[in-house]
Amino acid sequence: MARTHYIAGNWKMNTSKAEAVKLASDLVSALKGKTNKFMIGVPFVYLDAVSQVVKGSNIILAAQDCAATANGAHTGEVSTEMLKDLGVQCVILGHSERRHEIGESDELINKKVRRALNEGLEVDLCIGELLADREAGNAEQVCAFQLSADLAGVTEEQMKRVTIAYEPVWAIGTGKTATPEDAEAIHKFVRGYIAKLYNQKVADEVIIQYGGSMKASNAPELLAQPDIDGGLIGGASLKAETFVPICEC
Repeated sequence: MARTHYIAGNWKMNTSKAEAVKLASDLVSALKGKTNKFMIGVPFVYLDAVSQVVKGSNIILAAQDCAATANGAHTGEVSTEMLKDLGVQCVILGHSERRHEIGESDELINKKVRRALNEGLEVDLCIGELLADREAGNAEQVCAFQLSADLAGVTEEQMKRVTIAYEPVWAIGTGKTATPEDAEAIHKFVRGYIAKLYNQKVADEVIIQYGGSMKASNAPELLAQPDIDGGLIGGASLKAETFVPICEC
C-alpha cells in the first residue's frame, strides 16, 4: 500500500532561541504546500517559541523526550501535559542517545510511549542495534526485542499514532550509512515483526523511517526502497538548505 513519506528533523541539543525561530520560519516557508509529512524535534526550552512559528503550518512540532508520569513531584522532568499545553503534537522516544548516554531501559521507554499515546500524542519510536550487535549477526534480534518491549500494552488503535525509526547506532553522526539494501532488509524485518505483534493491516500502515546519517545525496536511493518510508534526520536538519532537499525527495 502507498504510505506518505515522513521526514523528521531531530535538532538534539543544538541551536539558540533565535536560531531555532529562524530555522523554523525558514522551514515553514520552504515546505508550504508540500505533500509529504514533516516534523521537527525541538529542545524543550525552545518549544514555546517555535510553536508560535509552526502553528497552522504543515510541520508537526515534536519534543525530544517526555516524562513517564503525570505532573507532580518529579524535579527536572517535563510532562506530556506541559508539552500539549505548548502545542506539541509528537514525542521522539527511545533514541539511541537516550538509551546509551542516559541509560534509559526498555521498561522506562515503554512507560513513556504509553504515557504519550494515552495523552493523545504521536510517538516516533527509535530502535536499532550497536555495531557489536550487527557484527555478531544480532541486528534483527535486538530490533525485535526493542519492538516487543517498547510497544507492550500499545493497542492496535494507538499504533495509528506510532512511527518507527530504525537507527543503526553505528551510523548516527558518524558519516557511515547502511547501504540501501542493508537498511531495507531491517525495515522489511521490522514490518514483518509488527505483523506478528499485531496484524498485517497495522504492519502495512505503519511508517518506518531510516535514522542513520540520511542526507540529500543518499535520501533518494534510501527512500526508493519499498519499506523505507522516511527519515529521522539529525545534523542535516539543523540548516534549511540541507534539510529541505531531503524533504523534497
